[in-house]
Order: sequence, then structure tokens, then C-alpha cells
Amino acid sequence: MIYVDADACPVKAEVERVATRNKVPVRLVANGGIRPSQNPLIEVVYVSQGPDEADKWIAENAGVGDVVITADIPLAAKCVEAGAHVLRHDGQDITHANIGNILATRDLMQDLRAADPFRQGGGRPFSKADRSRFLDALERALRKAGNSR
Repeated sequence: MIYVDADACPVKAEVERVATRNKVPVRLVANGGIRPSQNPLIEVVYVSQGPDEADKWIAENAGVGDVVITADIPLAAKCVEAGAHVLRHDGQDITHANIGNILATRDLMQDLRAADPFRQGGGRPFSKADRSRFLDALERALRKAGNSR
């Protein structure tokens, strides 16, 4: 199963394409605003409005053999702990080996932004190269997940 934190996910179409090719079911989890797919492998799960409701739902349902797509670092940490394979939208694997550093960097950046209200930006734009890396990473993740089922 692939779980997608779908509210602001820039790679939903890519997930659907790879999932269809590999015949893997997908759950797009969101507060709303996502059209249902005609693809029988794609299920849209609408959760109640509120901060982190989609994250809570994914964290409660994802586990060993699943792939989770998210940019939310605390959610990624919970899913890694549950044994899921986690990918960011740019194709970066989030694993037991790197989640500590990723959480620490996130917290540091949050503190820097809080200390300097004029600090602008924070990330680079999503690129074609990111999309390509994501597609490759998702294929690899599905192969690995298939071995752990």
C-alpha cells in the first residue's frame, strides 16, 4: 500500500502512474479539495478538518511493507518507527539512519525563523530533477516493500 499525505503533494500524478504500473493500491489522505480518481487502485480518504488530521490517520495505518509519501518530518518519523518506507517529494529516503538529523535540522530552522521574523523563504522550488528522482525512488521503494511483505 502507498499512503500519500496529499493536501499539498506535488507528485500525486506520478504516484498514480507508478502504482498503476506496479498494481499497488494507493490511499490519498487529505482534508478535502482532491477529486476522486477513476483508477480503481486509488482511494481518496477524507479526514476531518484540522491540523495534522491527515498525518494522524496515516501514522495510525501505515506499517511494515507500506510506502509513505510526505514532506511532514514528524509524520515521517512516526512512519519510519512503524516500519514503513518513507519518501519525500524530491525522492529523498527517510530512514532510521537519517531521521534524527532531519528532525534536528527541521527544529533548528524552526528556531531560526522564530528568532528572525524577517527571514524569508526556506526552500528551493520543486524541479523536474526532483520529480525524476522521486519516480526512481518510488520504484525502488516499492521493490523493497515487496520484499518485506
